[in-house]
Amino acid sequence: MDGEAGMIDRIELLEAALDSLPDGIAIISLDGQVVYWNRAAEAITGHSSADLLGRHVRETLEMLVVGGARTWTTQTDSETHPGRGSLVHMHHRLGHDAAAMARVLVLRNGLGGRIGTATIFHPAESLDALPHGQGGEGSGIQASQADLEDRLHAEFEDFAHSHLPFGVLWITVDQAHELRKTHGARACEAMLEKVEHALGNGLRPGEEFGRWGDDEFLVVSHERTPEMLASHAQLLAGLARTADFRWWGDRVSLTVSIGAAQADPSETLAELLKSAQDAMILSIHQGGNHIASAPGGQSCLPS
Repeated sequence: MDGEAGMIDRIELLEAALDSLPDGIAIISLDGQVVYWNRAAEAITGHSSADLLGRHVRETLEMLVVGGARTWTTQTDSETHPGRGSLVHMHHRLGHDAAAMARVLVLRNGLGGRIGTATIFHPAESLDALPHGQGGEGSGIQASQADLEDRLHAEFEDFAHSHLPFGVLWITVDQAHELRKTHGARACEAMLEKVEHALGNGLRPGEEFGRWGDDEFLVVSHERTPEMLASHAQLLAGLARTADFRWWGDRVSLTVSIGAAQADPSETLAELLKSAQDAMILSIHQGGNHIASAPGGQSCLPS
């Protein structure tokens, strides 16, 4: 009895953990029945677990997916689309269609035998939100972000069709937060203008550059390799250090932390930017005045 009670406790813990996840999760048994449907799946589709548990997966997909089971199984093929999944359109219970990114994982026991599948999905619109720097509430910053977003989407669309080299540099000024705290917003903005001018002098032909947050900049680049992108970042970091910024007679030494990410056909634009942001954050954690490249986030001091 104790062993049975322990098993029930473990199942309840597992179900509670799955119910806490933001992604919809459907677990399908080996004979093709829906055996689990978490709360996020209910919220995304409007269909409760009571509606779906015990149904055959093909019947369920015909009810849920625009185009039916054939569309779902083709587009969410786990061998063809590892990691990211694919875009599918689902019928919400209230009558509208909801786009979702979905992927299918094969579940195996300890001996490697297949025991079922798990389908993981989330609303596709969440992929459209590009990560930005902190703040960015000033009208000038917002205008810069809007222009850069337009350029990013256009460049990424070209990259998707032609695979011409494309990457981004996410740059933050290491001294900005402290300067804003000790000398105020005007001093910080004056410093950022100096840095912006210095960085602008190092841009390659055809590159786009602008503010991406209160203390951050973004460069849209066409360097051919990750190594060349990192080398370009080193040049820009050196130019930032030469920016002569003085406030009330005091000279402030400036450095930047940069995250570099080269576009890959297997990722979205939001994922590319997130990689650059993560690399930039790693640069900060390395003590600032660093450059880190994604993936792997290998960091180096600029020469």
